[in-house]
Amino acid sequence: MSNAMKGNRALKVGVFYDGSYFTHVSNYYNYVHTHRRRLHIGGLHDYIKHMVAEREGTLPNLCHIIDAHFFRGRFTAREANEKVNQLYYDRVFDDVLMYNNVQTHYLPVKDLMGRKREKGIDVLMALETYELCMLKRYDIVALVASDGDHVPLVRKLHALGCKTMLLGWDFEFADQETGETQTTRTSTDLWNEVSYPLPMHDLIEEGLREDDEVVREVFVVRDMSRDQDGETYDRSNAAVTLVDEERHRSTVMSLLSGYGFIRFPDNNLFFRYDDLQDIPFDQLAINDEVEFNVAINHKGQRVARNITRAV
Repeated sequence: MSNAMKGNRALKVGVFYDGSYFTHVSNYYNYVHTHRRRLHIGGLHDYIKHMVAEREGTLPNLCHIIDAHFFRGRFTAREANEKVNQLYYDRVFDDVLMYNNVQTHYLPVKDLMGRKREKGIDVLMALETYELCMLKRYDIVALVASDGDHVPLVRKLHALGCKTMLLGWDFEFADQETGETQTTRTSTDLWNEVSYPLPMHDLIEEGLREDDEVVREVFVVRDMSRDQDGETYDRSNAAVTLVDEERHRSTVMSLLSGYGFIRFPDNNLFFRYDDLQDIPFDQLAINDEVEFNVAINHKGQRVARNITRAV
């Protein structure tokens, strides 16, 4: 087959997520990285199509993601119910995966010596990936993973004539509470084994510096917000005026997916995660005491801004 004919051939791509790893990386960009946004599944799929097209010398619209699968351990309903809003967060993320045509595969989280751990996820991911590749004959399998345990899977896929792409991250940061250095590294053996290794930590930094549109779309759009009535508005252009400079003190009444309410007379005050200062949203709990300013939003309603922990 000539190079021209290869360039015009449609390519079948399968995407397979190590779910815990993806969540860890997404949390890093949302809470630690200066970009302060989560990864966007749909945007990441578009990025994968562009990377496949670049590596294979074809066009992105000829690179079709025909399957996407997400593997993760999951708490029981009773265990999740013991965590603040965990059941709600799980359902919201399931909705995100569903609307992006990602199939979920869950195994129960096991209690091992007093600690909750995933068990068997890597094996399940390897078996499903290999079986689906045999059935559907992907041209390329894209893995969002970091563990060297995936090396045998990659070798088996190559034996089927399927190329592999790895989306991996290397980064470290200082934990704000403990001061300890937290390090995430992708297995060197896995980097060396795949057909197309993508060091995402470097590629994303470069793309953000150059304002690359495809890289921008890898992240959830932050400026489009929903207010307490569920209406969407452009937060960057929304007029928010402080009522005064006084700092008020109260407690968190409720927390939902990225927003919550603070107890305040006469109507409780709405706030979003990006109204918090030096408080990661996932470390905030109901009844936590906070300090804040009262402001008027674009609809003339009172909201909380500049929220810090009470001292």
